[in-house]
Amino acid sequence: MSPCRIAPLLLVMTFLAANGALAQDKGSVDPKPLPPLANPDDPKIGAKELFARKLLPSTGPAHVIGSYVKGCIGGAQQMPLNGDTWQVMRLSRNRNWGHPDMIALIKRLSAKAHKDAGWPGILVGDIGQPRGGPALSGHASHQIGLDADIWLTPMPDHRLSREEREEMSAVMMVREDRLDIDPKVFTPGHVLVLRDAAREPAVQRIFVNPAIKKALCREAKGDRSWLSKIRPWWGHDYHFHIRMRCPAGASDCKGQPSQSEDEGCKPSDFAFWFSEGVLHPKPPPEPPKPKPPMTLAQMPAACKAVLHAADAKP
Repeated sequence: MSPCRIAPLLLVMTFLAANGALAQDKGSVDPKPLPPLANPDDPKIGAKELFARKLLPSTGPAHVIGSYVKGCIGGAQQMPLNGDTWQVMRLSRNRNWGHPDMIALIKRLSAKAHKDAGWPGILVGDIGQPRGGPALSGHASHQIGLDADIWLTPMPDHRLSREEREEMSAVMMVREDRLDIDPKVFTPGHVLVLRDAAREPAVQRIFVNPAIKKALCREAKGDRSWLSKIRPWWGHDYHFHIRMRCPAGASDCKGQPSQSEDEGCKPSDFAFWFSEGVLHPKPPPEPPKPKPPMTLAQMPAACKAVLHAADAKP
């Protein structure tokens, strides 16, 4: 990575590291509804305030609009809270909604984690809000129902209580020095689960901590082509992030360009991530000024119709 890009990326890293911490924040057993907005039609109000107050998806078929970081979804489907091989975490966030293809993929992955890795199942973190859009906290992406966080902590062999789902913390998978995984908790089963996720044809990228990518490069056997989908990124010490391609025919969906099919396992691929400035970043001389929140007018025009559409039947 070019040195001229390191400085701005360190600012991004600071932001994303904070979001990684938010992903570990506890939920609430007794969540309180957000108060009504005094003036919801104020054009300056953040779109996150509007989308966070929608508790149900819009009616109609699934419809992806915009990009992972600026978009919404109509007709989202809810991930069931419990299955034979999965359980949803942090129910108070109401972020277990996504495109039907994503919901189906998570269910398939949970069964493969049980079969291939011997896990009881998987713990499902945030997917998206009922109508997508920006969230009040925790993510810049997850806006169109095609992103999902899966905990790197295997599902326990019992049904979790509501308190456990809100207060249980995921396990840190990376060594304290940040240079490699912690072998006491990161097992061959993790390699198999990540492999199974990456082999899904509709998956475009999977984000993990660089130390986890390093371990996968070392441990992967046989066909290693799936490693090209595993991308190092900040804030993924406790979970991995699945990103799906735009569904076929979804003309309003703005995806990402295809990445290289290279394994990404050369020493040069890790040089930036394990550099001193990234492992031990110095705080900027002055904290960056917060940007104004994205407004509804700055989002794709069709998201306004999704926001104001009738609720789907619960």
